[in-house]
Amino acid sequence: MAHISFSEFKNWSQCPHYHKLVNIDKIKMFKGNEYTAFGTAIHDVCEVNLGSDQGKSAAENMFVHKFLHHLGSLKEQSVKFDAKLLEDLHQQGKKLAPLIMPEVNNKFEEYEVIATELPIFEPIDDLVGFPNYNFKGYIDAVIKTPDGKHHLIDWKTCSWGWDMKRKTDKIVSYQLTFYKYFYCKKYNIDPSDVVTYFVLLKRTAKKDNVEFFKVSSGSKKTQNALNLLKKSVHNIMNGIHIKNRLSCSRCEFRNTEFCT
Repeated sequence: MAHISFSEFKNWSQCPHYHKLVNIDKIKMFKGNEYTAFGTAIHDVCEVNLGSDQGKSAAENMFVHKFLHHLGSLKEQSVKFDAKLLEDLHQQGKKLAPLIMPEVNNKFEEYEVIATELPIFEPIDDLVGFPNYNFKGYIDAVIKTPDGKHHLIDWKTCSWGWDMKRKTDKIVSYQLTFYKYFYCKKYNIDPSDVVTYFVLLKRTAKKDNVEFFKVSSGSKKTQNALNLLKKSVHNIMNGIHIKNRLSCSRCEFRNTEFCT
């Protein structure tokens, strides 16, 4: 069935022409790098260890195993690596991995793991002309505390953290707005009983390597997000792929055969 994910929505928000190249024409220039392998490995550690009491060495070993695995997949695609960067990431991951679950346990004290990598595939209501269009996503972690609150978590690896510009970027925050809305819709849960967080997992920070950044999504923000989501679907389905030249400076297709 027809659907849109947050990553696809984000691509469209960045530039409709970029979205066309990546999501419709399936042109893929960026295969991944050392940082994406690191981030995926840390996500794997979080998924497997959530709710467990594995010790430091187990978390370290799991990170190393997963990091090497994802690097191997990139190597098969002829991605070249920087040896110094690999060693730095290796050490940073071994330091970071054992810190994550203790911080989760300190934050919530008592909780039940409802799901990891929870799939969401829900209809987008009131989408004129496209009644069977869905929102697709995977929520990294869902836990429930004794007060009845559902906590939706999205793990984000980064270097030292996020600056205020990133923390206040509405498109970034809309990821959790969508997750909250469609999670409540799927399970018929009152939105007031759902709390959402980005958990920043910092490679190079001197302290506070695990930061819970709470994202609020009231009714107005949710409606604004849904309206923009519907607009993206209408434009995509109607073949409107206008270039956003404000995004050209950071685009991988700049000055290539695909976008001059």
